Amino acid sequence: MVTQFEKESGYKVEVTLSNNEEMISKLRATGGAGFDLAQPSQDRITGPQQEFGIYKAMDVSKLKADLFIGSMLDATKKNTTLDGKVYGVPHIWGTEGLVVNTKLTKMNDYTDLCRADVKGKVSMRLKRPTLISFAFAAGKDPFALYNNPTAYTALMEDVAKTLTACKGNVKFYWDNKDQLLNGMRAGEVVGALMWDTGGWKLNSEDADIKFIAPKSGATGWIDTFAIPAKGRNDEAAYAWINFNMRPEIAARVAKSAGNFTASKGADQLMEGKLKAQFAESFNDAALKNIKWYPAVPAGLEAIEGRILDRIKAAN
Repeated sequence: MVTQFEKESGYKVEVTLSNNEEMISKLRATGGAGFDLAQPSQDRITGPQQEFGIYKAMDVSKLKADLFIGSMLDATKKNTTLDGKVYGVPHIWGTEGLVVNTKLTKMNDYTDLCRADVKGKVSMRLKRPTLISFAFAAGKDPFALYNNPTAYTALMEDVAKTLTACKGNVKFYWDNKDQLLNGMRAGEVVGALMWDTGGWKLNSEDADIKFIAPKSGATGWIDTFAIPAKGRNDEAAYAWINFNMRPEIAARVAKSAGNFTASKGADQLMEGKLKAQFAESFNDAALKNIKWYPAVPAGLEAIEGRILDRIKAAN
């Protein structure tokens, strides 16, 4: 892809592999210099920008908006907006929802993991995504309470009651993917709260195991395109973004990464199994119902940590 882009555009590309923490650290150390384009997750943009000023506002007129899935572009722009300016647009994304052995049980929302008939046969993580998912399943919007610590704490306490009552259903709280995948393969776990590509991997091995977007909405993460504050080649950055959003290019990215991108129509160019799996898990309504993680305000993870500790300690 780099070779193709360089040939088409005349720009040269140098790729540095990184993660959110390293990326923010490097840009903070240089005041946003050293890179022309960065790809932080959408919930890691407004906080660092407010604190360190490491990104520059995007000129959305330079983006080919029609290449993006509209709902995903809108959600990311909303979640990366600070003082009326947009600082990120979507690239690769993924979700968590339900993975179910449909031969052994049926489920359509997170609370089905707590039904009496699946006692001792489900798995989930004792992490914040589980709290968030069960809050949505209860008909609440935890993200709407992010700036109200008192109300957020009350909601999390209600979720804790549900999850504590559900403990007898949990075969194990998974903390590594192999443990979970093997539990599903063996039939020890018939339903789990887990990530989409893990579900599709299992589906490739056993057609009865499916990733299901829950009725109350899968939760979603998005890795973005953002432009560092002292980037020196914005034109090349925008060219690279638009190149990546072309459906035929995005389909190659998705095949390599195992995760889909925000490119409109790229899923239709995917080969065979993954294309069918995506279509089965996400119709248009399920896509629009994804709950995208916004930026996490300071103090929230401490509240969640206390709640998770309480669930863990409960008999």
